[in-house]
Amino acid sequence: MTAPNYRRTLVRYLRPQAGRVGLLSAALLSSIGLQIAVPLILRQFIDSALTGAAIAGLVGAGIAYLVAGVVNQFLSAGATYLGADIGWSATNELRVDLTEHLLGLDMGYHNDTTPGEMIERIDGDVTAVANFLSRFVVRLLGSGLLLLGVLIVSWITDWRIGLAISVYVAAVLILILRMRHLAVEASEEEREVSARLYGFIEERLAGIDDIRANGAGRFMMLRFVGVMRDFFYRTTAAWKKRTIFWVASNIAFWSGDAIALGIGVWLVLRGEVTIGTAYLIVQYVQLVRTPIEQVAQEFQDLQKAAGGIIRIDALRNLTSALDESGSALLPEGPLSISFDNVSFAYERRPVLHDVSFELGPGRILGLLGRTGGGKTTITRLISRLYDPTDGTVALSGVELESVAATSLRRRVGVVTQDVQLFRASVRDNLTFFDQARSDTEILATLDAAGLGEWIGSLGLETVLGPAGAGLSAGESQLLAFARVFLQDPGLVILDEPSSRLDPATESMLSQATERLFQGRTVVIVAHRLDTVQRADEIMVVDDGAITEHGPRSSLAADPDSRYAQLLAAGERSHMLDRGARWKGRTEPKGVR
Repeated sequence: MTAPNYRRTLVRYLRPQAGRVGLLSAALLSSIGLQIAVPLILRQFIDSALTGAAIAGLVGAGIAYLVAGVVNQFLSAGATYLGADIGWSATNELRVDLTEHLLGLDMGYHNDTTPGEMIERIDGDVTAVANFLSRFVVRLLGSGLLLLGVLIVSWITDWRIGLAISVYVAAVLILILRMRHLAVEASEEEREVSARLYGFIEERLAGIDDIRANGAGRFMMLRFVGVMRDFFYRTTAAWKKRTIFWVASNIAFWSGDAIALGIGVWLVLRGEVTIGTAYLIVQYVQLVRTPIEQVAQEFQDLQKAAGGIIRIDALRNLTSALDESGSALLPEGPLSISFDNVSFAYERRPVLHDVSFELGPGRILGLLGRTGGGKTTITRLISRLYDPTDGTVALSGVELESVAATSLRRRVGVVTQDVQLFRASVRDNLTFFDQARSDTEILATLDAAGLGEWIGSLGLETVLGPAGAGLSAGESQLLAFARVFLQDPGLVILDEPSSRLDPATESMLSQATERLFQGRTVVIVAHRLDTVQRADEIMVVDDGAITEHGPRSSLAADPDSRYAQLLAAGERSHMLDRGARWKGRTEPKGVR
């Protein structure tokens, strides 16, 4: 089992909060001093009362006791607040770092990991280490100092009392330290199965429409029972091991109370200590119970946190399959595309085989072919969501592996069928939360694209619901086009952009597309032939290889070309469809 790297986590996320950690330490140390002093005040009060001391002295001791108690409560409250504040600040920074790290991983990781699992990593595992980050070291140090203070005062009071409490403290600490790893592995498995459970639930909720429409509810519930059973048994196993730790420590505490009471009574009956000192023995044994309990609690929290830290470290140690250390910048203006003997495989499943082609700057390429033939893979390689297994991909002569990620994302725009919209304003959805863009700049850019009036009718500050609730599929697609216009890329990739549009919206999109194509290189992935009527070149991809590539007009005029055959087949299908609609009409009277 991999050991959790506690030191790296503590140093990295507590160092920026050194000031508040110092205040927390001061509050805890002051509280420790008062906790040691209070039993001494009570001993003095009891012995003085039994010997008939003056009332003024008893009142003074009582006032000192009350003041010490009140101040200690304020210090404890302040320490609790500071601990919570430090914990939330540290864990929020950790969440930000993990989220940024996850976003930087390649698509292979994201395809293999459900969103629910990633949420559990970022939130669930981090929550498990919150107590560790907020107070573990400070409380462990404070508990150690409190124990040391109690032992010193006990030895000064009576060597036999000091010896007894020292043996008791040593025995309990040895027991706790020997049991501290008892539940670490089980807690790590508990966090793992929790991530699987949340991943399962998220994935099924995302597909609830298909599940209900196809009557798969019973099957999904059976699968859910299996996942939940695993979660139950592993969680129960971890809880049982943590409970063993808790029960063992409490038995030790109860034994200590009984031993302290017995020793105190024995010494008082022998006349060797006063009743106040006997009370002091019981109080100090109970007082050391608090730091030992805190140590036990911290180690319990540590056991829960250890699994989370191990998994957080494992996540941070993941590296992207894409090396994004390149610093080259893509030139302004339309970009050319070059594939040189490119092959690609998804987890050893070949998809592209020795693909080579050139597309000049400002040209429009229509990508055709059967589903699964490799069209979308080509576009993903162009936008560098993946790197080719073999060969090279270059834009305007610059190999993608050497291009800075920021330059690539700025110069290459992508519009897909599935548009990702956020629960945010139209403005934020257009700019991806870039506050540097002014409303005037946004509207001016969209006016030039012919979408200004439409965006104005929505209102830039209108808040969209989850996944763009409130917009039609066509409006969502137009919003995606508007994003690309704001980006002003030199290369645009369109993946069947009009497949979900109604005729009116498609007409508006067609006008926007005309403007979008001007001065840019365009790659259109199409399943409908009319989508590529404005293409300069056609490329047909089948079984991971280019079967045809050339000027659209030349291929359309060649009856032996695949593109011409597709056009002919599409025309026949259109005519048959018109004939079927005509046949279904009711013939007027008198017509034969």
